[in-house]
Amino acid sequence: MKQNYKTLFENHLKSLYAKPLDQTLDEAMMYSLLAGGKRIRPVLLFSTLELLQVDPKKGLSVATAIEMIHTYSLIHDDLPAMDDDDYRRGKLTNHKVFGEAVAILAGDGLLTDSFAQISKDESLNLEQRIQLITLISEAAGTRGMVGGQMLDIKAEESELTLEELKRVHRHKTGDLIKACFVCAGFIAEQPTDVLKQLSEIGQRFGLIFQIKDDILDVEGNFEQMGKAVGSDENNAKSTYVSLLGLEGAKEAMQTLNKETLELISSLNGDHSALNDLLQYIISREK
Repeated sequence: MKQNYKTLFENHLKSLYAKPLDQTLDEAMMYSLLAGGKRIRPVLLFSTLELLQVDPKKGLSVATAIEMIHTYSLIHDDLPAMDDDDYRRGKLTNHKVFGEAVAILAGDGLLTDSFAQISKDESLNLEQRIQLITLISEAAGTRGMVGGQMLDIKAEESELTLEELKRVHRHKTGDLIKACFVCAGFIAEQPTDVLKQLSEIGQRFGLIFQIKDDILDVEGNFEQMGKAVGSDENNAKSTYVSLLGLEGAKEAMQTLNKETLELISSLNGDHSALNDLLQYIISREK
C-alpha cells in the first residue's frame, strides 16, 4: 500500500473538528475516525487518480467523505441492536467508551458532515461536486450500503444461495468501494467508457475484499484482527467460506484477482499502485 498516501490522509483527518460545538461529541467522532483503520477506500481513490494522471491531493475531500461514511457505518454496526461488538481495531467500540446515545450521534454526525467536505471543495467545479455527492449518497444509502445491511439482517439464520450472498455484499460492502473508483473518474473528468471500466474494477475489488474478510473470520485471531473472530459461524451467517468451503473461497478470490488485474491493465497509465493495493487486500492478515 502506498504509505505516503496513508500518511497524507491521516494528517488531514487530524485537522477535522478543530472547533467543537460539543467536546464529547467531537471526541467520540474522532475516537473512531482515528482508530487506526487500513484506509483502503481513500488509498483506492488516490491510486486510481494516480493511474488517471491526476494529482491525488485533488481527491482529498472526497476520500475524507467516504472514510467518514465508512466510519459511521462501523460505529452503528457495533451497537447492541446490530452486531453488539465490544472491540473494533483492537480498541473498545465507540458505544463502550461513550455510551450508546453518544455513539449514535457520532455516527449521525460523521455521515451528515461528510457531504460538506465535498460541497465546500473549490478545487472541484460545481458539476463535479454534484456528481460526487450524488454518487456517494447513492452508494451509501438505501440502494447501496444501508440497503445491503438490511438484506444482511434479514439473511441471518437462513442459508443463502451464492447469488443471494453476492447481492448482499455487492451493496453492503461493494458499493462504497466501487464509488472510490468512479469518484476518481469524475474528478479526472473521464469519458463514459472509462467510468464503466472503473465501475467494473471497483465491483470486483469489493467482492474480493468481502471474500477475504470471510476467510479471515475463519483463519484470523483477535491479536491480528483487533476484533472478535468466528462471529459469522457463531451467528449462523452464510459466507463465502460456508458456501464454497475454505479452499473454494480462496480459489474464487484468486479467479477474481486475475480478472481484476486484466481490467486494470486495459486502462492507460501506471497500474502499479492499484496492482499493489489489490495484492495487499488479498494477502492482508487483518
